[in-house]
Amino acid sequence: MTICSGIDASTGLGIEIGFEQTISSVRVAAERPSRWIAPGWVDIQVNGFAGVDYNSPVAPPDEIARSVQALYATGITRFYPTVITGAPEDMAASLRNLARAKETLEEGAAMDGFHVEGPHISPDDGPRGAHPKRWVRPPDIDELHRWQDATGGRIRLVTIAPEWPQAPRYIEAAVAENVVVSIGHTAAEAPHIAEAVNAGATMSTHIGNGAHSMLRRHPNYIWEQLAEDRLRASFIVDGIHLPKSFLKVGLRAKGVDRAVLVTDATSPAGCAPGRYRLGEQDVDLTPDNRVVLAGQDRLAGSALRMDRGVENLMRLGDLSLADAVRLATVNAARAGQVPGREAGLAIGQRADFVLFDFDPDTKRIEVNATYVGGRKVWSL
Repeated sequence: MTICSGIDASTGLGIEIGFEQTISSVRVAAERPSRWIAPGWVDIQVNGFAGVDYNSPVAPPDEIARSVQALYATGITRFYPTVITGAPEDMAASLRNLARAKETLEEGAAMDGFHVEGPHISPDDGPRGAHPKRWVRPPDIDELHRWQDATGGRIRLVTIAPEWPQAPRYIEAAVAENVVVSIGHTAAEAPHIAEAVNAGATMSTHIGNGAHSMLRRHPNYIWEQLAEDRLRASFIVDGIHLPKSFLKVGLRAKGVDRAVLVTDATSPAGCAPGRYRLGEQDVDLTPDNRVVLAGQDRLAGSALRMDRGVENLMRLGDLSLADAVRLATVNAARAGQVPGREAGLAIGQRADFVLFDFDPDTKRIEVNATYVGGRKVWSL
């Protein structure tokens, strides 16, 4: 059994954790440790990282492994590689390529499942975001089954727009197969959202983004989702996608228990400014850290790191360290149904940890070490 100690980010108490692949003991430390400890970050929406596009059907395994190592350095321990709207054959091929990486790479342990964001979204400018319009199409449960075939049954989360006539039946079928359904990239009216939730949808994907630039005061699909207590909501907290005022209101509406931090990172994340790929499209990382469709001003994912997202929750959302960590760990695991990660630092949970230094004045986090399933995968 291995012992790891730190100041528990949730309680502020010094603790010692005994573990192998899972946690076997948690006790108060005899002396207060110098480092902080938290469950490793869980990110259920990652389109790419470190120059690697997970939407590419031919992303080389060694490059995918390198990108996961870069994610480890930010404190991520489990994540859902995310494939966006594209041609049916390209989406299936990208998922198949990621599944091979999951099965063959040591780093594949962190790829706990897959998130498919689209193609069953709104075709409208604004709600569609950076998704290519020509490949938007209605919900099709047979296509979900093809994705499951391509990944060995590892599709855990799908994002759809509920205004499609086929949506309620699709949601019911997906949920019956243990797939989480999230509402996103939508122009839905209130009845569509209610029908989706009644059918089993449980989350809103990056609330406040993938929307029209101008909305009716009320009703509108953002208020409807914020007001629906049966929906969790994910937030991209990079200081670019959402203004501080909306973030604070959104967090108040959902409460700490129903809010989730995601990065929505794309291939430029962790890289120098320049041109990169997102599926079939070129994207630019600007000097001010915005990811936009090449030659346009339309956001196309983010360059956010998860450790910086936790910091931003404190700085922009006025959350405590304990609550910010909750959004990046337990809440994310519950929203995405990540097994063995829904109870935090508790006996029987997976031994996924992040050790870090924390400055309470600046809210700065510096990751020292990352453990996945009891194995140290990164350290300073």
